[in-house]
This record gives sequence, C-alpha cells and structure tokens, in this order.
Amino acid sequence: MADDYYKTLEIPRDASPADIQKAYRALARKYHPDLHPDDKSAKDKFKAVQAAFDVLNDPSKRELYDRYGSSFDKMGAGGPPPRGGYAGGGQAAPGFEDFDFSQFFGERFGGAQGGQGDPGGGGFADLLNQFRRGNSGGRAQKKGRPASGGNNVQSEMPISFQRAVTGGEEQLSVNHPSGKTETLTVKIPPGVQDGSKIRLRGQGDPGPGGGTPGDILLTLRVASHPYFQRRGNHLDVKVPVTLAEAVLGGKIDVPTPRGVITLRLPPRTSGGTKLRAKGRGVTPKTGEPGDLFAEIQIVLPPEIDAETTEAIRKLGEKPASNPRSELRW
Repeated sequence: MADDYYKTLEIPRDASPADIQKAYRALARKYHPDLHPDDKSAKDKFKAVQAAFDVLNDPSKRELYDRYGSSFDKMGAGGPPPRGGYAGGGQAAPGFEDFDFSQFFGERFGGAQGGQGDPGGGGFADLLNQFRRGNSGGRAQKKGRPASGGNNVQSEMPISFQRAVTGGEEQLSVNHPSGKTETLTVKIPPGVQDGSKIRLRGQGDPGPGGGTPGDILLTLRVASHPYFQRRGNHLDVKVPVTLAEAVLGGKIDVPTPRGVITLRLPPRTSGGTKLRAKGRGVTPKTGEPGDLFAEIQIVLPPEIDAETTEAIRKLGEKPASNPRSELRW
C-alpha cells in the first residue's frame, strides 16, 4: 500500500505551505541518520519524510497528488485518473464509472467557457478546476518551487583539554542521507571553552530542489585534564616537590601549553604556596593570554630513616608560631 504523504508529515490535508515546511524541519531533525547512528530505521524514515516533502511542497505536484493519490506521477502528461478514483485520492462510491466531467457539465450548462447557462457567472472552467482539486477552498497555487536552503544539522564534538587550549585540527566523519560518508577537517581556534560553537557552512542537509545545503553546527565538549584546571584564561596546576626542595629551595621544571619552563622555588616554601608564571596560561585567538599558577605540594619520601626522623623532631621542638592559629569555623 502506498504511503500517505500527509500522514508521513503528520499534517492535515488542508495544511498551508508554511505548515508543510515546519513539519518537514521537525521530522528531518527527528529522523536524521547522523543524529541517530544507532537507529537502523532512521535512514528509511528520513527518506520517507524527504519524499513526502518533495511532493507536498511543490504546488503542481501536490495538486496532482490530491487529485490522483499515489498514481499522480503517471498523470503528469494529462492522462486520465485511475478507474473508480476521485479527486481526494481514495475510492469513489460504489457504482460510479469513469466519465468526462467537461462533457457532462458541458451538455448540462451549454459549454465550458462560461456561456449563458453558466451558473454564478464565474466561468465553468473555474468550477471544474475547483471540483478536480477536491474543493480546496481557493488554496493559492504557485507553479514550480523556488530553490530553498537545506536544514542545519546539530551535533556535539568531543575534544581534548590540550586541543581546546592550543587549538589545531580535528577530523569529523559525516554520514550523508545518500549513504555517503565524508571526512571533514575541523579547525579548532585556540582558547575555546566547553560549549563553544563551530559552524561548518554548506555541510548540512541538501536543499530541496537543488537548493543551497544547510550547515553543520558543532557544540564542542572539552574533556578534563588529570593535572591542569582552567579558570577563564588562567591555568592551575599542582606541582609536587620533595621535602628537601621545599626547605632548601631551588629550581623546578613545570610543563605549560607552550613548553616546559623553570620556576625558582624560594627556600622554606610551605605546601599550598602558589608560584605565578605570567602569560603562560591560555592564549586565545583574540585577547590577552592568561597566567599559570603552580601550587606547591610537599611529598614526603615513602621511607624515612631514624636519623632523619630525629632531625625533624628536633626541628619541631624549636619555638615557632602555630601554623593553625588563624584557622576558624
């Protein structure tokens, strides 16, 4: 049984052109194969929606479809409707036979060009056309369909923390409704954040009737980093140091987005101290670069001998301020 295009687009038979386009956009997003890669039936549903839209969005094709139903494509050259058919595309009442409406009304009213017997003075041709359209109520008809743009496709793209900070290129596989798979190169600007949008122009759904394709709208999803955290354009990193380095001071190497840098650790540095490297954070495409903040974490050795333990004990016995004196609830 042939598909009912109106049911496919979930619209009534008297739907306006705007209603048709609105329904098509909603269903195209609902069944687009790229948005439902795990649904094997999505591709067939998308094709059915596209086929229904191609007919109902074209006024001339829609008029033929309304008159002849699924056999409309055989009537483009002016052939007769199927035996027993009627203007609405369904079956006529039992006992009806095919006949030439123009001859029937011509004998009754004296011609088909609005002669003396033409009721209402509006012209028999108009009456006949309304009857053949199934009394469409004067729906505006436009011959042909101007090319229009295709739908935009929305998707999410995961990228690494490093790629978001430094920028670069990522590969994106796109499955088109035709079944063709295309690999696109996506340029990621430096400094993008989670939720940033990228538009790939002309890579979305093809436009009906040869119209301009839509775009792909990508939402970037940035993964977390095991050591670095981001605050705007600033970067925070916790840097472990030995007890000896914290007590005696020295130089420590710290990785950054633009290579390893050397920071000077002052003697007697307490855990939690933050060293600032100006301009070593995120450098966006536009705007000022952020800073890198290295928070010192003192790491004790897994084993401490008796001599070292005694030295630390004696160090703790020396008069000193209470490090928790300012601690409050």
